[in-house]
Formats: sequence, structure tokens, C-alpha cells
Amino acid sequence: QVQLVESGGGSVQAGGSLRLSCAASGLDYRTNCMGWFRQAPGKERERVGSIIRDGAPNYADSVKGRFTISKDNAKNTLYLQMNSLRPEDTAMYYCAARYCLNVQYVFWGQGTQVTVSS
Repeated sequence: QVQLVESGGGSVQAGGSLRLSCAASGLDYRTNCMGWFRQAPGKERERVGSIIRDGAPNYADSVKGRFTISKDNAKNTLYLQMNSLRPEDTAMYYCAARYCLNVQYVFWGQGTQVTVSS
């Protein structure tokens, strides 16, 4: 059974940094395709970035150059390092995983709130 648990959210001023963690269990080679998503109030959920197994991450244009996805396979943990945060980055952030042969993410964490004040 796949479980994803996010942590590391909080409140920060614009220009600051946060690192989100996603502790994963139950993933295997078939489901080791992961991503970070976010959803702000009144807005649709958007993909922040994703990584296929141990490949190079890719990012949404809105976060490129500011956010970095990394993995620690020994700890089964996915990270999202967020630098130069902006008020528009305020959202609930979710970790997700999918079967690598499918495009739809089917495993989701509970989310962690990030609030950036100006």
C-alpha cells in the first residue's frame, strides 16, 4: 500500500526559502514516478514539477530556477527545495505518485500548507 506523507510547510516572507519533504512507502519500480503539485484557494491544482525514477526533474515555468526536486532513495523521501518564494507561491502543496506507464497520478499525500507573505 502506497503512503505519501508531506511535511515542511509553513509561513515565510517573500524571498525566503522552505524545503518540503515527502516520506514515501510502498512504492516500487512501477510506481516510482513522482511529482509535486499545488493548489491555491479558488484555483485549479497545478503541477510544480515531477521526476521519473532517478531521472532529471522537470518543472513548471512558474517555478523554474527557484524550486528544486531531489530524492534520497535511502530514506525513501522526495524533497522540494523552494527558494526566492513569492506571495503567489502560497498554496497547499501535495506530493503524488503514479504508475510510470500511466499519466494519471493516483497516489496522493495529505498536503502541507505554504504561505508566503509580502
